[in-house]
Amino acid sequence: VQLQASGGGLVQAGASLRLSCAASGLTFENYGLGWFRQAPGKQRELVASITRGGRTSYVDSVKGRFIISRDNINNMAYLQMNSLEPEDTAVYYCAARRTRSLNIVLEPNDFDYFGQGTLVTVSS
Repeated sequence: VQLQASGGGLVQAGASLRLSCAASGLTFENYGLGWFRQAPGKQRELVASITRGGRTSYVDSVKGRFIISRDNINNMAYLQMNSLEPEDTAVYYCAARRTRSLNIVLEPNDFDYFGQGTLVTVSS
């Protein structure tokens, strides 16, 4: 399984970015997906997840600003990030977990596969 994240960059507070994750080596529709982030000096946290059936879940700090989605035809996952804040500055990783469940939300420790990160820097 390979996960390739892209789309990070340097933006000003209030701007938007869309992260993309290209997946290969898996039957994509059988996997739950997630986006994690890790800021300097902080633990990695699960920001958003989406089940096989499309059910989404978000950490409180990004609710209403971030949207996770998936494209099962093209084996892609996305994280649309709006109204970015300096506190969103981190390396963002996409992750995957093979699961039979269509709609049970995955926990942070459930994920088996992680891609390399993409850096998001939000200036004030």
